[in-house]
Amino acid sequence: MLTISLALALHIFGAVVWVGGMFAAYLCLRPAARGLEAPQRLTLWRGFFARFFPWVWVSVILLLASGFWMIPAAFGGFAGAAPYVNLMMALGLVMVALYAWLFHGPWLKFKRAVDDKDWTTAGAHLERIRKIILVNLPLGILVVIIGGTGRYWP
Repeated sequence: MLTISLALALHIFGAVVWVGGMFAAYLCLRPAARGLEAPQRLTLWRGFFARFFPWVWVSVILLLASGFWMIPAAFGGFAGAAPYVNLMMALGLVMVALYAWLFHGPWLKFKRAVDDKDWTTAGAHLERIRKIILVNLPLGILVVIIGGTGRYWP
């Protein structure tokens, strides 16, 4: 039982870091940075993402490892898992795919454009990142709600 508790704790930690970071970025940092001139705003975002994205990778690894471990250990496999567990897994995999796309596409291009002081290109890539987060954040909130309430569903 202790190993399932540990896996669940790591799973929750990963979710809190990832979803909480997206929430803070989108609903707190984004409005606060809006008044800055492009070079300062884009440089701020580059610094934020450079520190946040390694934590997202840690979260993704923790979520996938603990989730795939708990499926057989706690639920007896996908067939034995309650529908909310399978739904949480499916939505989580969509989130991971969106993040991988964000990281390997818009983020790397954004980082390069900021480093080159190409503010127009950087702004366009930041807008792509914003749109991906705009999809991933509600998915993440939904997954957290499903994970927290699913066992009480009829």
